[in-house]
Amino acid sequence: MSHEIPSRPQLFSERCHIAIVASKYNLVYVDSMLDAARDELQLIAPNTTLAVYRVPGAFEIPVTVEKLLRTTETDAVIALGVIIRGETEHADLVGASVTDALQNISITHAIPIVHEVLLVNDEEQAEARCMGEEINRGTEAARTAVNMVSLFKKMNAAKSA
Repeated sequence: MSHEIPSRPQLFSERCHIAIVASKYNLVYVDSMLDAARDELQLIAPNTTLAVYRVPGAFEIPVTVEKLLRTTETDAVIALGVIIRGETEHADLVGASVTDALQNISITHAIPIVHEVLLVNDEEQAEARCMGEEINRGTEAARTAVNMVSLFKKMNAAKSA
């Protein structure tokens, strides 16, 4: 199956605030996505204020995002994590829980949350999605966050007009 990274959006010059909540679990993969997201944000949205919050694992991401949205002014959140399946169903349970929670938080706060908490079968899949030049979910997350911030700003401006 072929996969293309979303095309780079036009330069977004408005000031915005983006937060990244990133797991420390499976650190090498998450750090690769985090670095790619930071690099891409600097290229496509140079006036972005970026705050990074590190949490122990994927399960702690939703509560941190919720706290963040209750206590800060944030235009978008990027959630980064890697869950590798093992011999039990724990990974699937955590993955589903995180996905459901992030969706609910995003809808409740009407703030874009870019979900890149990956559930993969093995380290080979994690490496392909997190450390590749051709595919890096951190790059994708940054592009999606900027596209969503731009869209929401246009929607807010239209409402104010």
